[in-house]
Amino acid sequence: MREVYDTRFFIEYFCASDEKLLAKIKESLRRTIDRYISAITLHEVHKFILAREGRKSAESRSEILKRDFRVMKVDADIAVQSAELRHKYRIPMADSIIAATACKLRAPVVTDDEHFRLVEETRVKWF
Repeated sequence: MREVYDTRFFIEYFCASDEKLLAKIKESLRRTIDRYISAITLHEVHKFILAREGRKSAESRSEILKRDFRVMKVDADIAVQSAELRHKYRIPMADSIIAATACKLRAPVVTDDEHFRLVEETRVKWF
């Protein structure tokens, strides 16, 4: 199974205080063979951890993401489709890039972000 992970998934993964939710997240990762993130997700997670925990932790978490997930670059096709999705649904740029990445891969987005429910072109897997 192929899945694209949203930034909010990793905020929960790295910072969850709810042990049951963290166990559910870890089990979901164990079951997924083809795990993808957009380069924008790497950016957002790094920025979030940098502000919350500092540079060393941000660098460590970014290395984990680069090791355990396929990082998709924002190519011309993703950029154009992202702009179309952003215009159509009035969603934030990062979410439109992640949605366009999922469209390109024909994979669901794993998230708890309501913005993705608006995007008819993507499937969403809620955690």
